[in-house]
Amino acid sequence: MGLEIRRFFSQGSWSDLRSRLISAVILGILVLILVSAGGWWFRLLCCVVGFIVFDEWSRMTRAKRVRPHFSFARRTFYFSLLAFAFGFELASALILAAGAAFLAFVDRDERKADWLLGGLVYAGVAALPPALLRGSDPSGLLTIGFIVTIVWSTDIFAYFTGRSIGGPKLMPIVSPKKTISGALGGLVAGVAFGSLFAYVAIGSVSVFLIVLACALSIAGQAGDLYESWIKRRFGVKDSGRLIPGHGGLMDRIDALIVAIALAWIVGALVSGFTDPAAGIFPV
Repeated sequence: MGLEIRRFFSQGSWSDLRSRLISAVILGILVLILVSAGGWWFRLLCCVVGFIVFDEWSRMTRAKRVRPHFSFARRTFYFSLLAFAFGFELASALILAAGAAFLAFVDRDERKADWLLGGLVYAGVAALPPALLRGSDPSGLLTIGFIVTIVWSTDIFAYFTGRSIGGPKLMPIVSPKKTISGALGGLVAGVAFGSLFAYVAIGSVSVFLIVLACALSIAGQAGDLYESWIKRRFGVKDSGRLIPGHGGLMDRIDALIVAIALAWIVGALVSGFTDPAAGIFPV
């Protein structure tokens, strides 16, 4: 039995476990501190995240080669982040939307800036919704905690389940290592831990939160696959080199970006643009 266990953990598929755990712990501590602080500090973190994501996307998709479109998109995004950092949320969103619309219009015939336009939107989604959800009140803190719990438990259990059980691949053309068993294991874990978080936080678990946990788990996995598809499309291994030995920031938060965006949409539909977290955890 001992020999089988040693053989199990010595397989090549587990060779990257240490780097994944180290990066998860470091990022986890930073995120927990700034999420707990909320307000301007978390908003500033989100702006930094958006800045890095835009740069990594541009490098990965070679969008910097599309000039002068790239210069315009970069300035638009930086102005949007500046407005957002000082609390002008609506103005920030309008600057981003107007810039994207203008870029799409001027490039409508040549369509050379499609990936640049996608990066502008993706980086905006990475920066704005997290801060809008968090805000400064308890609802925001609970909502972000709920999402992070679901996404991280999904990722961890998808990894272990997929390596343990194996079986048919989920999308071999996009991500050869991901399996259907891993996706299902991650989904079950995401819903279970998300429900547990909600029960501990507010003392009950509604059908709405269970369904939302399921949707966020799926959205997170879709975000992970989406970035894998982009990297395969452009023949790159990692989105960047920000995390030593493990890749860029997008490689670590691709699932969170999509899951948080979905949660923001749901919250905004329920309680409005200004207080989306209250639509998920009305405390």
